[in-house]
Amino acid sequence: MARSSSSKPDLLAPERALLARGIRAIAGVDEAGRGPLAGPVVAAAVVFCESTFGVGLPASLAELNDSKQLTAGQRDRLFETLQELPEVRFGIAVVEPGEIDRVNILQATHRAMARAIAQLDPPPEHLLVDGLPVRSLAPPQTALVKGDSLSCSIAAASVLAKVTRDRLMVVLDAVYPGYGFAQHKGYPTPAHLEALSRLGPCPIHRRSFAPVRGTQLELL
Repeated sequence: MARSSSSKPDLLAPERALLARGIRAIAGVDEAGRGPLAGPVVAAAVVFCESTFGVGLPASLAELNDSKQLTAGQRDRLFETLQELPEVRFGIAVVEPGEIDRVNILQATHRAMARAIAQLDPPPEHLLVDGLPVRSLAPPQTALVKGDSLSCSIAAASVLAKVTRDRLMVVLDAVYPGYGFAQHKGYPTPAHLEALSRLGPCPIHRRSFAPVRGTQLELL
């Protein structure tokens, strides 16, 4: 398979540093959907084959970056590629709104991460986590602020998590029409807030989030 000669070396540096310490199975972990008022939070964990860090990323992953810096088309292409490449192992986990309301969004996010990691067989030796450390995760970890733009494993996890969640919200838009979920994906845009005020919350709204809770009180 052709390799990209310009695959961002900075995206490989965190994994190569761990590899130099003798750590072989390295999982990047990221989430999508902490901020929306509706829908699930989704986490993904990605392990690249050790040989990737020697030869570089495949040319088909040349666009890989923080999912927020990519177009929807780029994310979709990378999503399909990541699922097809034999040198990539991944897990994806979804935590639904009801569980988010029961345990709070931070704990729900950590649960999603743990469930995504649990799908990896064999389990990773070390985690690269976007943002702050997640103490509840069992393997040793390195937390990287803006890690989705520094590590190929975290960037890949961010793409898998975001595309999974975006596609779920498109499906849910058909189940709960009128809110515009396919467009704003549950985030608190003016259009979403207007629909929420007009229609009230639906079953996938996060009742513990202030704008939704306020709407429920107004309707009562």
